[in-house]
Amino acid sequence: MFDRFEMPMCECEDVHGEIVNQVRHSMPSDEDVYELADFFKVFGDSTRLRILWALDRCELCVCDLAEALGMTKSAISHQLKVLRDSKIVRYRRDGKNIFYSLDDDHIRDILEKGIDHLNE
Repeated sequence: MFDRFEMPMCECEDVHGEIVNQVRHSMPSDEDVYELADFFKVFGDSTRLRILWALDRCELCVCDLAEALGMTKSAISHQLKVLRDSKIVRYRRDGKNIFYSLDDDHIRDILEKGIDHLNE
């Protein structure tokens, strides 16, 4: 019987070499893994997630995002810079206005998969 705080582990010392080799050969490079970890860190902030959900609905300017989320324009701008630098959002200029949107449908898919997982 396992303690509820203890992780169950194998009681044997057998290594399944063929399976281990398959896993090793299918792993992405260390550089790709580090970049992916950084990419997912961006999703670890609730403010940024709220911005992404808003931008999933429609293209918005900083003023609209600030109003919709009950935040300052400065706070929104700071988070948008992180999202832009991570290539998660993009912007376009229309005269004096700058409108933000999700960079592509992959971002929408990631958000939807996350919610699907939580609702299972």
